[in-house]
Amino acid sequence: MAELTVFAALLLGYALLSGITQGTSLTAPMVFTAGGLALAASGAGDLEGGVAGAAVRALAEASLALVLFTDAVRIDLRVLRREYHLPLRLLAIGMPAGIVLGTATGYGLLSGLALAEAALLAAVLAPTDAALGASVVSDRRVPVRIRQSLNVESGLNDGIAVPAVMVLVALAAADEGLAGSTWSWVGFTARQIGIGVAAGAVLGWSCGWALARADARGWVNATYRRLFTVGVAVLAYLGSEALTGNGFLSVFVAGLAFGAAARGQRRLVHQFAEREGEMLTLLTFTVFGAAIIGPRLGDADGWTVLYAALSLAVVRPVAVAVATVGARLRLETVCFLGWFGPRGLASIVFALLVVEESGIAAADRIMLVGGVTVLLSVFAHGATAAPWSRGFGRRAARYDRAAPEHQDVTVHHYRWHGPRGQDGA
Repeated sequence: MAELTVFAALLLGYALLSGITQGTSLTAPMVFTAGGLALAASGAGDLEGGVAGAAVRALAEASLALVLFTDAVRIDLRVLRREYHLPLRLLAIGMPAGIVLGTATGYGLLSGLALAEAALLAAVLAPTDAALGASVVSDRRVPVRIRQSLNVESGLNDGIAVPAVMVLVALAAADEGLAGSTWSWVGFTARQIGIGVAAGAVLGWSCGWALARADARGWVNATYRRLFTVGVAVLAYLGSEALTGNGFLSVFVAGLAFGAAARGQRRLVHQFAEREGEMLTLLTFTVFGAAIIGPRLGDADGWTVLYAALSLAVVRPVAVAVATVGARLRLETVCFLGWFGPRGLASIVFALLVVEESGIAAADRIMLVGGVTVLLSVFAHGATAAPWSRGFGRRAARYDRAAPEHQDVTVHHYRWHGPRGQDGA
């Protein structure tokens, strides 16, 4: 009740000032996380027991699923088919490189962590957060190709990271004698990805097709057209999990397929789902500050903070620089892509999963380091998103329109994003 009371008060206060803070360095996740930290400092935010922990994890999973679906709906697959090279580089090269660099950093800095545990920590922190990056990917001044690349990366890397996290949990447990052979996880990984993609594609396309046809016949009113979207996201997640697939990957793929099949519905559906996702996200960050990282902050030492800072300011940018070699992007674009890889909901979910299900000795330390990294990300990325996006957008607008930042995206604008040309593409 304390968390909900504080959340309601913060929601009322921030809502009254939301127009003033929009586009500034003060973001909603910063405000609500700070409120949670204040609640933890008072002692009212401490949650005890497995039921409370499971509730926090369920809240974080629901928030992440709806955010992923919402962001996927807004991606234009026609653009993605033409401009898949940059997101593919970030996912296929940048993400593994980030895990390798994060593993080496954790193994070298954090005493007591085995190699498999350092790799597990790096995998927990590998996914970027669509919610914390919303102010960047929705800024129309940033070239469309850059925004969509960050959006697609943050949507897909959550699902891709889940099998990696589970395999590394098995490896870490095997090192401690808690599990047998880890080769069985190869089949698990294949099922997670294969079933997740297939279930999301089939469900998203069929639901989008059904909604478009029913709406064309006048069978659907405005309220239930919006509610329909929430049902698609929930069914995609739970259905995939029931089939032993990855729910987060399924939700994102379902959003892509739904948006392609029901193009005329995307504006209204996206608006409703975006608002609901925002509510759950802010509640999750309040609980994160109050019950997850707030009570643990006293245990953080200098090495923990150093690792968190290096993870954000060195590991991710270097991995992106490696991934974009040969892409002919400007140096500022590479730095922009490298910095705006915030850690948030997915890392919280994965850290909770490690604590609740792995049984390994380092689980609490992984939660602490991961939580400190997310906390730094909330404030560091939140404070820099608006000013850097403005400056980057202005400089990109003056740059040669034949540059890679602008290629092949001019004719594929979303109609509700504003007149063509306002976002530098």
